Amino acid sequence: MVPGATNGSTHKNGDSLRHVREPLVYSGSLDTFNSFDVTTVIGREFPDIQLTDLMSSQDADKLLRDLAIIISQRGVVFFRNQNIDLKAQKELTQRLGELAGKPETSKLHVQPLYNSPDNTPLSDQGDTDPNGDTDPNVYVISSKSQGKLYKSMQHRMTVSAASAYWHSDVAFENVPADYSFLRLTRTPTTGGDTLWASGYEVYDRISSSMREYFSTLTATFAQPVFKRSANDGGFSIVSPRGSPENVGDAFEVSHPVVRTNPVTGWRSIFAVGLHCKEIDGVTPYENRMIKEYIEYLITHNHDLQVRFRWNTNDVAIWDNRSVYHTATPDLIGEREGQRTTSVGERPYFDPASTSRREALSEELV
Repeated sequence: MVPGATNGSTHKNGDSLRHVREPLVYSGSLDTFNSFDVTTVIGREFPDIQLTDLMSSQDADKLLRDLAIIISQRGVVFFRNQNIDLKAQKELTQRLGELAGKPETSKLHVQPLYNSPDNTPLSDQGDTDPNGDTDPNVYVISSKSQGKLYKSMQHRMTVSAASAYWHSDVAFENVPADYSFLRLTRTPTTGGDTLWASGYEVYDRISSSMREYFSTLTATFAQPVFKRSANDGGFSIVSPRGSPENVGDAFEVSHPVVRTNPVTGWRSIFAVGLHCKEIDGVTPYENRMIKEYIEYLITHNHDLQVRFRWNTNDVAIWDNRSVYHTATPDLIGEREGQRTTSVGERPYFDPASTSRREALSEELV
């Protein structure tokens, strides 16, 4: 447990800090592999590793635990030209969460609109799925079919700023994502890149007095598009979705604005983007001002972002607790891939946690 925290500690929203624990310590098992930091703040690439080799190693648990720690520290990690199949992808996504200490009740997330007849079949991706043409734990990302699946999502049918689409995966759930694993199986001729931004660094660029204030706040996360799409399509929402706490069709929950990542013990700004409906307990003007300020920090500080140009079978794995991502809407051609998402713990803010810069500066002393 993090020093200063107790089992009875609570956040302003009343949720117990039952998952607060000591940050994980990296053992160095991946240091023998070639890697480089893509930017100073965020992103690392392992150009030579095959993830299947890590999984089949005698030291698999040690290697994958260290990989989870690196992902949580660097935000997102990239692997080129992977030979991993869908079964192994699902296994690895779940193991990363387990080895990083997520609750036993947390499994892989289930796509809420899995029952939709417009779900993109896995067979279109060239994979053989033992359970049929679709898989409840796999979200097929398809530029070709998203318009069908999200018929009522207005932002997909209007011209707006691309910065409006920053988000963390399934932040609208009671228990949202820790790790997401995306492999692209079809890439466009041009465009369709993905950008990630560091929530750690956003927090570090806020003044100390504003950090203290933000740490007292919660925000409502919501995504009504799922219920509308299900009603329009005449099918039911899947429930539960990777956790016994992710049930129903409301898709509206309050999470802390400042979130502590249990793997690193570092603070980040969590209330960002597409799924963040409003800051709780403030006036409408204050809500708009706070959200615009956080978005300003992301969009006006390109050095806290990393941009990835995809090739076929490239993989990105990221920690949704501490980074946000968005795709560039400039693609020419089709873009398709398969995302698996691990459900983590309920978000919390631990007052004994530190910022990323504070933690790294202490290591250098």
